[in-house]
This record gives sequence, C-alpha cells and structure tokens, in this order.
Amino acid sequence: MGIAITGKGIVSAIGNNSRDVAMALLAKRSGVREMQHLQSVHHELPVGEVGLSNAEMKQLLGIEAEALVSRTALMGIMAVSQAIEEAGLKALKEGRPSLRICLISGTTVGGMDITEDIFLRNREGRTSFTGHDCGSSTRSIADYFGGLFTDVCTISTACSSAANAIMLGGRLIRDGKADVVVAGGAEALTRFHLNGFNSLMILDGEPCRPFCGTRRGLNLGEGAGYIVLQSDDTLPETSTPRQWLTGWGNACDAFHQTASSPEGEGAYLAMQEALSTAGLKPADISYVNAHGTGTPNNDVSESAALGRIYGDAMPPVSSTKSFTGHATSAAGGIEAVICLLAMQEGFIPANIGWREQAEGAICPSMGAEGVRLGHVMCNSFGFGGNDTSLIFSNGSSPNENEGTPKRYTARQTACVEICDVDRLQDIKQFIKPMEARRMGKLLKSALLSSFEALREAGVEVPDAVVTGTKNGCVEYSESILMDMKGEGETSVKPTYFMQSTHNTIGSTIAIRLKCHGYNTTYSLGEHSLEWALRDARMLIEEGRCRSVLVGLHDESTPLFAQITGEETPLPVHSIAIVLQREEA
Repeated sequence: MGIAITGKGIVSAIGNNSRDVAMALLAKRSGVREMQHLQSVHHELPVGEVGLSNAEMKQLLGIEAEALVSRTALMGIMAVSQAIEEAGLKALKEGRPSLRICLISGTTVGGMDITEDIFLRNREGRTSFTGHDCGSSTRSIADYFGGLFTDVCTISTACSSAANAIMLGGRLIRDGKADVVVAGGAEALTRFHLNGFNSLMILDGEPCRPFCGTRRGLNLGEGAGYIVLQSDDTLPETSTPRQWLTGWGNACDAFHQTASSPEGEGAYLAMQEALSTAGLKPADISYVNAHGTGTPNNDVSESAALGRIYGDAMPPVSSTKSFTGHATSAAGGIEAVICLLAMQEGFIPANIGWREQAEGAICPSMGAEGVRLGHVMCNSFGFGGNDTSLIFSNGSSPNENEGTPKRYTARQTACVEICDVDRLQDIKQFIKPMEARRMGKLLKSALLSSFEALREAGVEVPDAVVTGTKNGCVEYSESILMDMKGEGETSVKPTYFMQSTHNTIGSTIAIRLKCHGYNTTYSLGEHSLEWALRDARMLIEEGRCRSVLVGLHDESTPLFAQITGEETPLPVHSIAIVLQREEA
C-alpha cells in the first residue's frame, strides 16, 4: 500500500504558508531575529518567532478574542487548516462519512504559555490549567474542525515529536488502522523553554550556523507543520499524487539525556531503518535535511552518523534551522513540509550562515536550484537520544514488496504497579544511592516498576520502550516555574530542566538498559496508556519486536493537586507492563 501525501501546512518564522516559506528559502532569507511576542528578559538571544500575535491568529481563525487557547494550538490550527484544504479532506469526508481520519500531533510545551501566565502573574488558575497538558493542544486543534477527526493522538518525544507523529501516521495507514492521517507538530516559544535551554548553555547570541567551525549553539524557534497521509484506496480516481512517505526509522541513542554519542549510534540506526523500510540504498537519496542544530555536540555526532551511512558518496546535506530556528517538537513537521516544497519546486535549501569547515563535521550544501529530488531524508533527533528519520519520495506510486507480511500475536508476561512512595527505597537494588539522590520520585518509580516487570518477564533488555504519561515530571516543572517566579528567569537549574520533558521517563529507562530500540512517549490525558499499549501491540504484530516494555508514569504535588482540583492525588503512580511475541 502506497502512502500518498496529499496536503501540507506550515506556520514558521519565514512564512505562514507554503508559498511564502518556499520564497524565503529560495531567497536565503532567515526569520531568526530579536523576539517580538515572547515576554522574556532575554532579548540578547535571537529566536525564530512566528510573526503573528495570538490576537491576530484568533482573528484570522474566527476565534473569539477572549477565548483561552494556547499559542501552540493556534499555530497548529492554522497549519492543519492549510493541509486539510490542500488535500480536500472535508469534501472527501462528506462523500465517505465512514472514513477513519486521525490527527496525530507532536508537542512538548503544549499549553505552557497559559501555565506561565498563571504562575508568573499570580492569576487564578484552576480553569486555565486544564489547558496545560500536551494532549490539550491536540484536542483544541481537533475541536476546531468539528467532527472531522475520528481519532486523536499526542506524541511527546522532545525534538523528534513531529517526526514520530508522521512515522506513526504511516504505520497506522500501512497496518490498515486508519484511512487518512493528518500528522505533524506544533510548539510555541515560552519562558520555560527558553530559560531551560539557556541553562544548558547551548543557545547562541548570534544567528545559528549549523556545521560551521564558528558555531556556538542553537536559536530556539516556534511554529507548526503538518502533512496529510492517505492510503491508495482513499484517493479519488482523478488524483495523481506526486509525493509519498516511503520510509521511516526510530532508534534510541541510549547515551545521555541531553548529548548525542560521538559515533551517532541512534542517528545511524534510525537512518539505516528508514532506508530499509523504503527499500532504498544510500545512493538513492538525493538530499538530506539534517537535524543540524548548530551545537558543537550535535553537528559532529550527526556528521559521524551520516559518514557511517553514506561514506565518501555523501548526498547534499543542509540544515534549515538557520532559517526557522529550532522549533523543537514542531521541527520535524516544519522540516517535512520544507522537504516536500524542495521536491516540488526542484531546489536544495541552503545551509545559510555557514562560514568555515568544522573539525569532524560535514561540509553542508549552500543550496541549488533546478534539481530533481527523487528521494529525500529528513532527520529529527530529540533529548534522551530519541532519533527519527523519514524518507519522502517523488513520482508515481512506489512499488510495494510482494506478498503479505507475517503477523504475530502479543501476550502480556508481566505487570508491576507502584503507587506508594515508601516502595521507592527498593530502587537501590538497581541503581547506586548517589544516582538515586539526583532523581525525582517519578523517575525512581518508573525505573523501579520497569526493572521489576522486566525481571518478572525474564527479559534483560526489551526491543522497545513505549511510555505513556499525562503530565510528565510535574515536580521538576513546578520547581522551575516557582524558581522563575521568585528569583527571575536566570534561576532555572539545568538538572531540573533535563528531567522536565515528558520523554525524560522513557529515555532514562532506555539509557539505563542500553536499549537502542524503538522509543516513544504518548501524552493524551487518560488515554495515554491506551495509545502506548496500542503502539506496543502494533510493533509486535508487525514483527519488528519480540518484547516491548510499556509504562504509564505520573505524579502529583500538593500545589498541582490544588490547582487542578484532584480529589485523591497519588504522589507517584507507575504501571510497567511487558508484552512479548506469542511464539508457536
């Protein structure tokens, strides 16, 4: 089954639609500049900011001015609207009401802009805080389109979130579990985000220069990017799509929470799997849109991984983050649309800002026009080593492998639940006391339940780690916000920020286990575990995995319970489940 791409939408620092973005790329015009909308003290840090205020976006979308909608959701609605219109989804749904259309969105900050307003401005927060969790922004996007979507899902794997959303969309269609998927991501700039990255000392005070010998870090950005994926049998007879999603791969570097391994193992495995899924050789790739953040560590690590894949026959490679800034969770969606525009218009985006060769880094492309791009690879790498590669192809429907792949059955072989803080002292069986002291209670609970479940199932290292969480590491996120409120933006502690992202849980487990396999995190409120189990079963049914560690991990604090109105909050609640392939 071919997976056609029939629509795309983009909102970014270089344009709020495909036409403007393509023109900016061809003109080599960056959108990185001094912040205009984000209320931060750090005007010395350039950002890739979308050139519209929340009020302007609401007016464009016909949303009431007083409506409480996060900036993440507003940008997501704009981009999804463009993708839906280009694909003609509303008319398609009217003609085929039973069509299963799924929205899969990647985000990390979600409604953090609203949460910041509550904490930092001393405003009443209970009703506002309902928009905090990652899944709320996805639900807001879906609600805007009435009953168009039959299913909704949120992925939160830091900077690879949108790419993982697109990958999941492809798998759902290939496995016959969805007919049409709108997939991508949205992310807004927030003070939480900006100061967290700044605490890691990886932000550049000048426009970023990926792969350059003078590079000093990244520029944060924001925006949204979504594409419409359709199975062959949903396409009108008159439709002749020219672009296809043909390959995807996800792996975990399992090296460090915020740094990539010197050899780029996770990136290498993700690119290798994407090529295998697409049935392509490295020489078939016409262009690589690199993750290319501009940090010394990422660029050398990604260059090493690219060298392992392509050797001396390196295709043109460039990073477009010097145009848009690093839009973190939305980056994979924005860059997917950029790749599709490059294929459509026949050009290679330039790696603007590059000045000189860097030791250990590739020499990127300065751009080209009038070229045909047959197959393009798009890389997105996230905190904790969550690495994802996508491959898009031009032309007619790609050839499918002959025969029906063998399907397998999953069975549960272990389940461990922890909701008692006193149980956390048992973590000393698995990690050193000094290491445990640097962890919050949720990470201890997640590790303890996971290690005990694996021991019960007789599995040393699973093939995949799939995690569900509603709110992630609340304790550390709350501490960051309270510190900013009391001491200002420069008070953010890097250790707190490193452990605040939703996928911190799954990546920490993978790092401890040295598990380089598939790794993802779902965050959709009460449905988080449901999606995690659904994905795990798919992995086994597809034959990709023999064993999968699935988890649901959440925590609460007295302040969090008070704001959200939780009646019986649990300090920690972890469920770890092991699924294994049913062998004949």
